[in-house]
Amino acid sequence: MPRVFVQGSPVDSYPRPAPEARRGSVRRVTEVGEEVLHRPSRDVTEFGPDLAALIDDMFLTMYVAEGAGLAANQVGVDLRLFVYDCPDDDGVRHVGHIVNPVLDPLTPAGRRLIDEGEGCLSVPGAVMDVPRPDRAVVRGLDKDGNALVIEGTGYFARCLAHETDHVNGQVYLDRLSKRDRKEALRQVTDRRDEVFARRAAKTAALSG
Repeated sequence: MPRVFVQGSPVDSYPRPAPEARRGSVRRVTEVGEEVLHRPSRDVTEFGPDLAALIDDMFLTMYVAEGAGLAANQVGVDLRLFVYDCPDDDGVRHVGHIVNPVLDPLTPAGRRLIDEGEGCLSVPGAVMDVPRPDRAVVRGLDKDGNALVIEGTGYFARCLAHETDHVNGQVYLDRLSKRDRKEALRQVTDRRDEVFARRAAKTAALSG
């Protein structure tokens, strides 16, 4: 079994962090409550250097923020796009981006829900159990407009579903009960400063 998949295809190895990050600039991560996170994003219709540069910036921002995935609206850009560098439950690394992602619906017979801890870079410091299917298939395009299908299981399936939620205007808090949502926001209050201090230190180290 290959240990790394890039854009859904097996490769012998891939640098860590991904080469895209070396070309990128760090952007501000939006936070829950900002309008751009709570409405469906627009389809990407223009492919070219601007889109490629945005992907580079998103990769670097994701690494600085210590995330496994990042959607464009999490850097304030109203476009259907996300990047990821995420392991599955077997320790296989998955790296890539997907434009205009659509999550395949699963039949009841083909889905098994796993209730596990989930965080979000736009809900800094909070981790709550969220039920997600243990398998996900996302269809979309790459940065050049070529068709793309990404499949994931376990934690990587959770990542694909989480990021597709983002481009549809949902954060994981929307999937929680009122009581659990309140607990998540309490965690943000307690831990936000610590999270942002770590991000600032990583950003400073990059520019130092």
